[in-house]
Amino acid sequence: MGVDAERVRIDKWLWAARFTKTRSLATELVSAGRVEVNGARAKPSKDVRVGDLVHVTIGQATWEVAVRGLSDRRGSAAAAQLLYEESVESRERREAASELRRMAPPPGAVERGGRPTKRDRRRREAARRNPLD
Repeated sequence: MGVDAERVRIDKWLWAARFTKTRSLATELVSAGRVEVNGARAKPSKDVRVGDLVHVTIGQATWEVAVRGLSDRRGSAAAAQLLYEESVESRERREAASELRRMAPPPGAVERGGRPTKRDRRRREAARRNPLD
């Protein structure tokens, strides 16, 4: 790709592999402790090599990937997919979690289902104002 060396900074690699939209977001992700390289928490300046195992958590999604290529330049999505190989177990866990989130009720849904009515809202507000009534 864009590198002749045998190692690249993890923040540059995450950006080039399209895990983040910007390099500064990749640096923040690594600094927040959401990236591990070969089982150890990484710093943004940590170098990755071909064959390293990288564990990335973004939001609720977690990837376990093996580094297959190096690049410090962002290319097309097709080129970015050549930089890593996700483990089968990781992909299955991510897809299962995604399916569970998709099937879950929307946040804040009331027991009866749907949005609270105006009557429900007024009762809650009254209970908040007068907790002993």
